[in-house]
Amino acid sequence: MIQTAIFPGRYVQGNGSLQGLGDEMARFGKRAFVLLDPFVEEQMLDSIQTGTRGTVEADFRTFGGECSDEEIAKWVEAVQETGADVVVGVGGGKTLDTAKAVSHGAGRPVVVVPTIASTDAPCSALSVIYTADGAFKRYLFLPRNPDAVVVDTSIAAQAPTRFLVSGMGDALATYFEAESCRWGRRPNMTGNYGNLAAFSLARLCYDILLEYGVQAKNACDQGIVTPALEKIVEANTLLSGIGFESGGLASAHAIHNGLTALDATHAFFHGEKVAVGVLAGLFLTDKPPLVIDEVYTFCESVGLPTTLADIGLADVGDAQLTAVADAACAEGETIHNELVPVSSAAVVTALKAFDAWGCHRKRH
Repeated sequence: MIQTAIFPGRYVQGNGSLQGLGDEMARFGKRAFVLLDPFVEEQMLDSIQTGTRGTVEADFRTFGGECSDEEIAKWVEAVQETGADVVVGVGGGKTLDTAKAVSHGAGRPVVVVPTIASTDAPCSALSVIYTADGAFKRYLFLPRNPDAVVVDTSIAAQAPTRFLVSGMGDALATYFEAESCRWGRRPNMTGNYGNLAAFSLARLCYDILLEYGVQAKNACDQGIVTPALEKIVEANTLLSGIGFESGGLASAHAIHNGLTALDATHAFFHGEKVAVGVLAGLFLTDKPPLVIDEVYTFCESVGLPTTLADIGLADVGDAQLTAVADAACAEGETIHNELVPVSSAAVVTALKAFDAWGCHRKRH
């Protein structure tokens, strides 16, 4: 069996690393097309301009808010019109996914600059495409990973703590999904089987979350960069990125995708819904009680959702849960990488079991 793992071309992380952004961009040419999250443009444009001045000529544009086919096509045309040598995305997960898709469509290298540690999107050769109104549409598989990823932990520490916690929810899925693919000999995101490096990094991601998650959350609450925060940012961004992409996906992300079909969940972050997918997946795959307790305890300790009410679904009915389950079990979804037989009815049962156990723990 062929084994394949893929990685970003260069990963830079640290307190103040944004100061060297211009040097990273200049490695790919003299003119950059920079796509900015609206909040980044408002709060950080001066510091980004300072970090690039004297190294490249930068054309700054504002992201429209949704990683949709329409948004991508608009910016591909703009990149081609400006003649930029490199595409740069600065902001959250959807901004970065859009920048990656734009770089592919325009045939340019891409530098990714996450300002929050909320997903593992920055390092991957993947963009998650949504409809214009925010429902999951499809995965766009890209021919290569980002050419460079620059993570300034001082910026991540200043962001609302909810972003960091959401990143932990996304990273929490990495180990469980990679293990399903490892034991089931299922393909990773390259279409081949993962290797020892990928599966080992997925396990390391889980271990770091459990050991340093609470400390990192406390540091982010104070807006300070500590060794624990550095470790969690790396787990959320690099280890989770490599782990999911080169290890593989399974039920957690498929259930997340199903949850996006319900409008009430759109107010919640990707990683928060993935955490629900992880917890429901523990029941779907019949994990031991000690493992279930360990994961619930972790989620409670950092503030990840442990009931359906926590993601706006307090009054959800069977018809809505069935719609979620049907979407999660669609042909080609990653839930079919699990080691157990999967059906829509089984997913509905798992979601109800997850919710019942979370409600029980809250009461006691």
